[in-house]
Amino acid sequence: MGERKGQNLYYPPDYDPKVGGLNKFMGTHALRERARKLHMGILIIRFEMPYNIWCDGCKNHIGMGVRYNAEKTKIGMYYSTPVYQFRMKCHLCDNHFEIKTDPANLDYVIVSGARRQENRWDPTENGQIVPDTKETQKRLFDDAMFKLEHKTGDEDTSKLAKPRLGLLVGRNEMVWKDDYEANCALRRKFRKRRKELEESAVNDGLILAKSSLNINLLPETEEDKNMAALLALRPSRTIEEKQSAVRSKIINSPALPSSKGLLTSFGGLKKEESLSKAAPLTRNSLGITIKRSKRNENSDCSDTKSIENEDLVSKDKLDNSTESETTKNENKVSLVCDYSSSGEDGD
Repeated sequence: MGERKGQNLYYPPDYDPKVGGLNKFMGTHALRERARKLHMGILIIRFEMPYNIWCDGCKNHIGMGVRYNAEKTKIGMYYSTPVYQFRMKCHLCDNHFEIKTDPANLDYVIVSGARRQENRWDPTENGQIVPDTKETQKRLFDDAMFKLEHKTGDEDTSKLAKPRLGLLVGRNEMVWKDDYEANCALRRKFRKRRKELEESAVNDGLILAKSSLNINLLPETEEDKNMAALLALRPSRTIEEKQSAVRSKIINSPALPSSKGLLTSFGGLKKEESLSKAAPLTRNSLGITIKRSKRNENSDCSDTKSIENEDLVSKDKLDNSTESETTKNENKVSLVCDYSSSGEDGD
């Protein structure tokens, strides 16, 4: 591979093999921009965040696995192992933080610019296998009594864990002994779940298209069903009923407005107002006049008095009439009544 790459390099006409490699002849480094601070003992590398941290500049969370271009510097030695320090810039602000290696504890330590999110615990509390430290290994090698105690403790731990391990092994054999059947069961389960998701996606799409929305719908629950059953979002009348009511109002209302303003917009005449404002009916308003004969003046004295009283009442009610009403009364029909004792000539 290296030979192939060497053949693909461009060698200028003035290249002198005695100088050395092509990089020496061109005066460049093989790492190019990564080695621009190499004279200061700094090499640019790609550093991956070993754990979750909080940036001190912007107070934002930076997750484990985020990669940065870091300046790698050797700052010391731990026995024969070098200790390196990495300086990088936060991608969310202008703050720089520095992290160095800790070979003694097989860990990384934040020097400045950030603080670690504490997610550490004692591995012995949850049954994890913890490697022995160097001091323990040294005592196991030098002290026979400590080695015997350590071995006895390990045997006690194995006796306590043996029933649990047996249950796990038995369950594993029961579930995964027949690989084909277990695979079929998983595929059936995944296929059923996929159909449910597809149906819910179709139903959600119909609801969103009907409501003209573009949001993500959450899965339906029993509480949502109960709340929806208590709500009544339907109108009290349908569109057809509203249209028929409007048509009936239009049909029952008069086409022309009244001159006296007794018509409403939809209801027609107001009976109470028309009755209260209408003039009382009298003989003069109907055009009826009564003439008496001279023969029976004495006999009909009482009748004439009552008639005169009625005429006086009608006159009091019609004192506000205009001259136009008097002109109309001239053209009225006169009824001549002759009240006689025999009743033969009365008409």
